[in-house]
Amino acid sequence: MSDTQDIHAYLSELEDIPGTRVFTAARARKGYHLNQFAMSLMKAENRARFKADERAYLDEWPMTEAQKQAVLTRDYNAALDEGGNIYFLAKLFFTDGISFLQAVGTMTGMSAEAYQAMMLAGGRSPDGVRSKKEGK
Repeated sequence: MSDTQDIHAYLSELEDIPGTRVFTAARARKGYHLNQFAMSLMKAENRARFKADERAYLDEWPMTEAQKQAVLTRDYNAALDEGGNIYFLAKLFFTDGISFLQAVGTMTGMSAEAYQAMMLAGGRSPDGVRSKKEGK
């Protein structure tokens, strides 16, 4: 970022990266309660309460309806859009008995096996769409 570049312009550039959600301060603020909910799942008694009645447990948190729906439908990409932090959301993956690999695979539309193979082969190719606004 140059001295003359506005911080808001700089941060908006981060939104131009296809398939990536950079966890900025704005996302942290937006997702505070969503992430606190996820962290609550570190305690066995909270996991049990959540699994017994997910909606009732979520309603105890001052989250937006969009955040609650992202959790209920296990739409992890939507949860990230709503300010979720992937490392906090991992508590939800593990509560559901799925691995980080399985969860992230669903976020890419790939099977866990295909995602793992891609990552072991070096990850996604740097060729392809690199900018949403430029379409390249």
